Amino acid sequence: MERGAVIIESAINGITQKSTNPHVPRTAAEIAVDALATFQAGASIIHNHISGSGEPATVAEEYLNCWRPVLDERPDALLYPTANAIDGRLDLRHLEILGATGLMRLSLCDPGSVNLGGVGPDGVPVGGFVYSNSYDSIAEQLELSASQQLGPSLAMYEPGFLRTALAWWKAGRLPAGTMFKFYLSTERGYLGAPFGLPATTLALDAYLELLGDCPVPWAVSVVGGDVVETGLARYAVERGGHIHLGLEFFAGERTPTNVELVNEAVAVCDALGVAVATCDEAAEILELPRR
Repeated sequence: MERGAVIIESAINGITQKSTNPHVPRTAAEIAVDALATFQAGASIIHNHISGSGEPATVAEEYLNCWRPVLDERPDALLYPTANAIDGRLDLRHLEILGATGLMRLSLCDPGSVNLGGVGPDGVPVGGFVYSNSYDSIAEQLELSASQQLGPSLAMYEPGFLRTALAWWKAGRLPAGTMFKFYLSTERGYLGAPFGLPATTLALDAYLELLGDCPVPWAVSVVGGDVVETGLARYAVERGGHIHLGLEFFAGERTPTNVELVNEAVAVCDALGVAVATCDEAAEILELPRR
C-alpha cells in the first residue's frame, strides 16, 4: 500500500548552546527567524525551548514572544514548547495558558522516567539527575491534553515509556492527535551518557514490535547523532514512519543549521518518492482536534 506524506518535526534548540553550534537559535527573535526558515524548508512541526523556567504566566509569554512573529506569517504553523519546572517539580500551568490562547494545537507528555547524565574519565555514567514522570504525572499530562484538545507528542526514551503509552491506547484513553517519537541514543546520549536503545535499525524494529497494530503515528529520532546519516530516517520512512531531527539532538563533526537538517530529510523523502507533509497535512495525519 502506498504510504502517505512524511511529517518532519524539527526540535530547533533544546539545551544546545552556541558554544556547541553557533547556528542554534536562543533568543526569541532568533527562534522566530529560524522557525520560519525551517518551516519553509519543509518542517511540519517545530518544538523549541526558551531561556529558562519559572512562573507559568512568564514562561507562557516567553513562548508567545517566539511564536507570534511565526504565526503572523504562518497561521498554519504547528508549534509546541517543553515542560516547565518549579522548585524541581513538573508544572503544567504554562501549557494551560498557551492552550487557552488557541495558538497552540500540540502539547507533550514523556510517559516514563530515565537517568540522564554525563560520563566520567573512566567512561562510567555519572550524575544525580533522574528525569522523572510518575504514572500520576503522566495521567495529569495526558488529561490536560485531552481537556484542552491538544495533540500530545510522546517521547520514548526507553521501551517502558511505550508500554505505558500503549496501556493508555488499549484503554481507549489516548488523547486525539497523539504522536509517538522513538528516541534512539548514540553513545553521546543527551548529556553525554547513552540511554535506552541504540541508534540502529534493530532497535527501531524492537519499538515497532512493541507498537504492534497500534495506529498512532510515530517518528524516529537519533539523540546525540544524525538521524539521516545513520540511515534511520530512510528506514523509518520505508517502515511507514516519520522523522524527528533538529539541533536539540544533533551531534557530529559539523555544525549544520536546522534548515540544512530539514533539507537533508526532504532529500531522503524525495529519493524514496514520498511527499513531505505540510503543516495542514500533518494536522490531518495526526487527526488533531479542530479548535
